Amino acid sequence: MSNKESVLRVEHVTMQFGGVVAVNDLTLEVNKGEIIALIGPNGAGKTTAFNCITGVYEPTNGEVYFNNKILVRNHPQGKMKRMYLGEDEGEYFGTIVAPTPDVITKKGIARTFQNIRLFSSQTVMDNVLVAKHMRAKQNPFTATFRLNHSEEIRMRKEAVELLKELDLYQYKDDIAGSLPYGIQRKLEIARALATEPKLLLLDEPAAGMNPQETMELTEYIREIRDKYDLTIFMIEHHMDLVMEISDRIYVLDFGKTIASGLPEEIATNQTVIEAYLGVTEDVGD
Repeated sequence: MSNKESVLRVEHVTMQFGGVVAVNDLTLEVNKGEIIALIGPNGAGKTTAFNCITGVYEPTNGEVYFNNKILVRNHPQGKMKRMYLGEDEGEYFGTIVAPTPDVITKKGIARTFQNIRLFSSQTVMDNVLVAKHMRAKQNPFTATFRLNHSEEIRMRKEAVELLKELDLYQYKDDIAGSLPYGIQRKLEIARALATEPKLLLLDEPAAGMNPQETMELTEYIREIRDKYDLTIFMIEHHMDLVMEISDRIYVLDFGKTIASGLPEEIATNQTVIEAYLGVTEDVGD
């Protein structure tokens, strides 16, 4: 592994559904400030890998580390038991660690999805405020009876600032589902940023975008990486975007890593070309 400051480390993660191995012994590392891409053909296991990292699935085997602390760990024989973690990140009991997605978000990992999952009937502002509540400094009693008025004011102010920074403020009162597709994509990223992550996982952020929108998204990802001191791990099929923006690339095929390296190394890797880059149509995962 690298001597750089590790943010995410996945070690020997396997995800099996019955007799189907969706992710097979995946090991990878994402270092602070990097933009890392995970690519591969349809069904390669990319989104399944994201789901193992973010608590959607409990992996059959393996470990995930975030900032060099254990985030996910299973039983060696795959016998899973859910464990809810306390506030002290240093306290882990037993060999199984399987936090839920909300716990993982609070630890500093946010994600977007291949299919946009905004609250489409709510306003842009409300979508961001929902995410802001992940960091709310209030207990269930004050939240239920809305006693912490100053906390609500703080969150709304921060939501306004975020929307202005991301050039989305003009849409704040618009219904999210009524927005143009490209703006909805940016709003989903804004909502993820509202949870104040250190690591942002983007699942096909350019899906459905035209070439102009994809080019704008490429610059947008760079900008938010620098502005918010983020580390970014993304799944993407648009190879122009991947090759332009990625520091390093991992390639999956049938759940197994077939290559990793710099963009120029991946572009000329014959195994990758045969398995993926040689395909003639863009497909989802």
